[in-house]
Amino acid sequence: MVPNYLRFLVFITLLGSSCSTKLVTKMTIKPEEKIRFMTLDPGHFHAGLVHKSMYLEVDSTLQVFAPEGAELKDHLARIQGYNSRTESPTAWKIKGYTGADYLEQMLVQKPGNVMVVAGKNDQKIDYILHAIRQGIHVYADKPLVIDVKGYQKLKEAYRMAEQKQLLLLDMMTERFEITTLLQRELSMIPEVFGDLENGTAADPAITKESVHHFYKSVSGVPLVRPDWFFDVEKEGTGIVDVTTHLVDLIQWEAFPNEVLDTTDIQVYDSKIWPTALRLNQFTQATQKAIFTEPLMKYLNGDKLEVFSNGEFQYTLKGKHAKVRVVWDFQAPEGTGDTHFSLMRGTKANLIIRQGQEEGYRPVLYVKLLQGDSKELTQAVRNRLQAMYPGIDLEALPSGEYKILVPDKYHNGHEAHFAQVTAKYLDYLRSGNLPAWEIPNTLTKYFTTTKALELARK
Repeated sequence: MVPNYLRFLVFITLLGSSCSTKLVTKMTIKPEEKIRFMTLDPGHFHAGLVHKSMYLEVDSTLQVFAPEGAELKDHLARIQGYNSRTESPTAWKIKGYTGADYLEQMLVQKPGNVMVVAGKNDQKIDYILHAIRQGIHVYADKPLVIDVKGYQKLKEAYRMAEQKQLLLLDMMTERFEITTLLQRELSMIPEVFGDLENGTAADPAITKESVHHFYKSVSGVPLVRPDWFFDVEKEGTGIVDVTTHLVDLIQWEAFPNEVLDTTDIQVYDSKIWPTALRLNQFTQATQKAIFTEPLMKYLNGDKLEVFSNGEFQYTLKGKHAKVRVVWDFQAPEGTGDTHFSLMRGTKANLIIRQGQEEGYRPVLYVKLLQGDSKELTQAVRNRLQAMYPGIDLEALPSGEYKILVPDKYHNGHEAHFAQVTAKYLDYLRSGNLPAWEIPNTLTKYFTTTKALELARK
């Protein structure tokens, strides 16, 4: 069954319609050949979410190469859960290899043509390099790298991928969140937004903040985190992990369809700080009774200090930007991960809030700074409604305007994996990748790793 793949084609068309493209890979996967996924060492639940849906062009046999252990069992159980669910069950068939030499066996057997990888972030770039050297396309969870050393390897990976005509892409799921899509679209309408302000360190032009939680449910099941998730040498600090999404969105929204370069970046303020976990919280999140040996170096008294929180400020082509990520242990009942985003224009501010007033669902607001609402109303009811039927707006007593979004567009974080995967498959088959995607990916990771370098100083 493939309903999700077809449902998301509209998003592919809309997102790709205005982008300049270039041929980055020839038809190395023949038109009549199925795309075949090989999942390597699936240590993060995002590897499973890729397979929450079926895709027309992907062979239903999944090849999994991984060491034996709890992480593999969790991954297989997640896919089995998708196969056995009542509504729109998937039909994945699992094959593969388990053993200490799982990487070597994948490279020797090579039963697929795309490697899917989501796991320990410190070794991910080495997995990517091995795959590309063997002529394998790569579809990777973020972050691709977590330090400056890894960034240098990433540059080499992209150089080789271009030489071998291979596609390497990370899973930028947040580009598919509906309020973010609408925020970006409104920022591209000068009559409504004007121009993006330059901003200052005290009042940035763009601010993006998110709050995440160590203990939560995924696909209706409590998530069991591996113990290494709390080791920032493997997972990465708050500055280089979730902030990858925030930096990506800043680039994507502030300079849509433009090629960016590392010379456009100046990081000037950066810091990291820990979330302290008690043993009972660690046990609840990992199902492990004690703090494991690799984590002992992070103990402060009887608490585990996880440097998962980060904040930094930088300029992108002269525009001041700020990103901030905070990790709490568990969200209060009825809440979840949250996102805040502010884009400041000369004519309007575009604000995404996801607090109690919004029912912890992201909502886009528009605050007009000059003029009346005529231009905004026309933009919403003509341009936005043409793209997303049912979109509307409501004037609030505060003076802001709330963008009304039908429930059908709020499909949630997990559904975004099918959307971004469909996009990857489209690029892989057609060979047409936006000209800005790869240089902007390198700029993104230059920004995050440079911010970490500054924070450590």
